[in-house]
Amino acid sequence: MVSAYTPDGGRGSFMTWIARLFKIGIVGLLLGLMVLGIFVAIARGEIDSFEDLKASPNGQMIRIRAADGTVIQSLGPSFGRWLTFKQLPDEMKEAMVAVEDRRYYMHPGVDPIGITRSFYVRAIEGRWTQGGSTITQQLARNVYLNSNKEFGRKIREIILALAMETKFSKEQILELYLNKVYFGGGAYGVDAASRKFFDHGAEELSLAEAAIIAGLVKAPSRYSPTADAKAALDRAEVVVEVMQDAGMITAEQAAAVKPAQVKIASEPPQDSVRYFTDWMLPQLDGLIDETEKAIDVWTTLDLKMQRAATAAIVANAPKGTQGALVAIDRDGAVKAMVGGTDYVTSNYNRAVTAVRQPGSAWKLFVYLTALEAGFRPEDKVVDEPVEIEGWQPKNSGGSYAGEITLRTAFAYSKNTVAAKIGEEVGTSSIANMAKRFGITTPINTQPSMVLGTSEARVIDMTRAFAAVAAKGRSITPYGISKVTTIDGDVIYSAKPQKSIQLVEEWVAGGMTDLMQTAVATGTGRAANIGRPAAGKTGTTSSNKDGWFLGFSSGLTTGVWMGRDNARAVGGLEGGRAPAQAWAAFMRVAVANRPVEQFATEVTFPERLEEEELLLGEDGEPFLLDENGNPIEGVPSVDDPGLPDGIRSEQLDEDFIDKAIGRRPVDAQPEPDEPTGL
Repeated sequence: MVSAYTPDGGRGSFMTWIARLFKIGIVGLLLGLMVLGIFVAIARGEIDSFEDLKASPNGQMIRIRAADGTVIQSLGPSFGRWLTFKQLPDEMKEAMVAVEDRRYYMHPGVDPIGITRSFYVRAIEGRWTQGGSTITQQLARNVYLNSNKEFGRKIREIILALAMETKFSKEQILELYLNKVYFGGGAYGVDAASRKFFDHGAEELSLAEAAIIAGLVKAPSRYSPTADAKAALDRAEVVVEVMQDAGMITAEQAAAVKPAQVKIASEPPQDSVRYFTDWMLPQLDGLIDETEKAIDVWTTLDLKMQRAATAAIVANAPKGTQGALVAIDRDGAVKAMVGGTDYVTSNYNRAVTAVRQPGSAWKLFVYLTALEAGFRPEDKVVDEPVEIEGWQPKNSGGSYAGEITLRTAFAYSKNTVAAKIGEEVGTSSIANMAKRFGITTPINTQPSMVLGTSEARVIDMTRAFAAVAAKGRSITPYGISKVTTIDGDVIYSAKPQKSIQLVEEWVAGGMTDLMQTAVATGTGRAANIGRPAAGKTGTTSSNKDGWFLGFSSGLTTGVWMGRDNARAVGGLEGGRAPAQAWAAFMRVAVANRPVEQFATEVTFPERLEEEELLLGEDGEPFLLDENGNPIEGVPSVDDPGLPDGIRSEQLDEDFIDKAIGRRPVDAQPEPDEPTGL
């Protein structure tokens, strides 16, 4: 019997099964393509239009500008100008295509060759080392997905990429990609990256610069030129080699590219400007509702003044101390703010956050209350020992001048006179005056409060002095002048602040009289800047705090110095370092402002015996501050820089003998009179 099986019959059955599998594969492929096509069609309908994609940045960018328009800080993602495909440099387009997607113009959004190579490398090395994503896939991921390495996310990415290729042209996709891709450092798009790393727009990119930017996409944080310049330059050389290998540039062009010679823009320093922006930014929430569009916040900060303020604090603050400065213009605009000697080591803003005892600077409120109660600068008061509820205030040096004018008492910061005023007008009235002028911290009403034992903030004290300069009208400090969109549309503009008359103009004029005298001949003499200036020193017990606050030519500035732990600082008095810092800043700040005379006829006080000019060891004249210490580095009696009328008469030897407690050899002390000072 013959078998039914034959070799030919077996081969036929095998080929039949192969044919069936092929047909099944074809049908499955067609069904898969149909399903994929359906998904792509659905995705295509959900993809935003080209114009919508152009107008949808990934987060809000906030640029903070100084008064002159200089960008002083950027927050959130940074987006540069949108560049059309024709505006984008050819070097940039070719570099990006070469390094990220060489077959970009040939595939339909997904590159089968790239995917195959990625799987092959994965099989050989056991891990994913090469990505198969095209530029279109990367765009889809950046706009609609995340970077999680999940199979489901990859499928969605492929569908979106295919949908994009059916909806947009290659030029549109590349335009979207180059304007939206992240290049590190908060920069999105080639224009933002170019401005961040090279300080110019993307239209000016050279081939070397384009190679550096193109190399960032793979790992923005690793290859950022501001973080690791060497890694960025090495990566750029790889990009140039790939461009040559792809035939986009010749060997001669590649050899001429020198990434190492590219000048990288330096990162803006974390300097004292940040004290101002840290104070100003929280105010933005109450001014605008815009939370999506990129905005420019225009501030009142004057960069020249800010640099002068920083230099003045750093140069004059005693070793181991901190300093703060606030400068307010006549309309309340904050022109400069320094919250410490170094923002990098300490971002604590002592100008607006710290509360410290103002010492004799608090006498501003004592004398304002006295003037409002009917005192006049020429009124006679008696400087003598006084006791109030067991408290016995002492003057610096422990001496008393007897009968003097109120102007003289303020100029030489007589503590006994301030105590008498407090007893007469009431410490509660003084506390109310301080609150009226903007002091927001708690105020005690003990008799000693007249000497500044209540704590206050630098900005509040400066605001109070600014109100006196404004002839008694309230001043509200502000830092934002306007807010615009990146296209220039104004969405907020500061309006003149409503002000109220805190005290009558004649009260403010009388107070200005007293403060001008303090600078001209009193404890604040170190603050003389060669033009009319009015101010007051302040020093707390054991020299823990030193203050000087004053105004000139429409600008009011407050300076504080001390240690954060409130420990004593040797030689720190308001009439020394703070007054010198104030003068150093104000000379620069008001240099281009017209000289303004104060609205008061100032009559300078008579010299006091115990606080007149004395002779030091070197024979040069010097002054005593409110703590009885000599003031160094102040103008001499005949300083030609002093305004007319401020120079004092020469002192004779008899006056000097009395002032320093020295007696002639033949003079004998009275039986009950102590010798010496």
